[in-house]
Amino acid sequence: MTHTDEEQDFDADDAIPGEIGATCLYAVYDPVSGTCSMAGRNDPEPEVLARVDEAVESARAFVRRFDPELVVLYAPDHYNGFFYKEMPPFCLATEAHAVGDFGSQGGPLSVDTEAARTLSKGVLDRGIDLTVSARMTVDHGFAQPLEVLFGGIDRVPVVPVFVNGVATPLGPVSRIRALGTAVGQAAAALDKRVLFVASGGLSHDPPVPVREGAPPRVADALIEGNPPTPQQRAKGEERVVQAGRDYAAGSTKMIPINPAWDNLLLDHLERGDLAEFDSWTVDDMAAQGGGSAHEVRTWIAAYASLAATGKYEMTSRFYEAIPAWIAGFAVTTAEGR
Repeated sequence: MTHTDEEQDFDADDAIPGEIGATCLYAVYDPVSGTCSMAGRNDPEPEVLARVDEAVESARAFVRRFDPELVVLYAPDHYNGFFYKEMPPFCLATEAHAVGDFGSQGGPLSVDTEAARTLSKGVLDRGIDLTVSARMTVDHGFAQPLEVLFGGIDRVPVVPVFVNGVATPLGPVSRIRALGTAVGQAAAALDKRVLFVASGGLSHDPPVPVREGAPPRVADALIEGNPPTPQQRAKGEERVVQAGRDYAAGSTKMIPINPAWDNLLLDHLERGDLAEFDSWTVDDMAAQGGGSAHEVRTWIAAYASLAATGKYEMTSRFYEAIPAWIAGFAVTTAEGR
């Protein structure tokens, strides 16, 4: 068997593959400062939450039926593991440790090191300049999908793949699709049931600092990776929570959630028109979907992995624009035909 299923979802700034974040359930993240707006603090209407819960549970059931032997998890980082001192466009881990931010589980992920090494060699052999980390630091972008789908970060063999979706400059989307294709082809040789999971946002433009023009203290933190104090984390978290409240109230300068753009992305994924993404430009993606919309690169990579060995069918699709979370929110599942 090979990777015949892939499931992904988006939850605000960080997204959450095939489901939503566990401890930081239904959250909006600020990818730069690592802030988080958690459910229960700025939730939408109960009926919206009910629809989200139903979509998430459907994704969990999908995963249970597939019963994966290996998970390849594509996720972004929020300046907890990767910084401007060295910022690769993507990186595969042979070992990984979660920092435990925003209430997510900390500690080592159950990385299948042998599979990770095999995949990394297969990707490099296919002409993709893959960066490999022997000790990757990851955050809630990786931890929450594993917690929600499997009950913990150490419950299923996993190969983490970081995809940069925030730190500029960003490369062409075609290279992300090529990465996913190479991973999928390499995974086909493992003779395992491989589940591809993508964690990352659709349209969303949360308040985030950028390195260009930043005050020296902020710029230094983004370059060197100085961890924030608990007080700084709490302050940043509250800033994003308030941003969500302001957005829902119509008082904001953020780029609006763009359901048309979000659903165009989902349409391409559903039809398997992945080559369409090659023409998407860095500037237009940000203009259409907001400053953190590049996290959809994880979705493109995961679906490219699924498509690498044949056609697939999207078996479920959920989407809703949720102003309280400053984001378009989606959950999809798909499997090979």
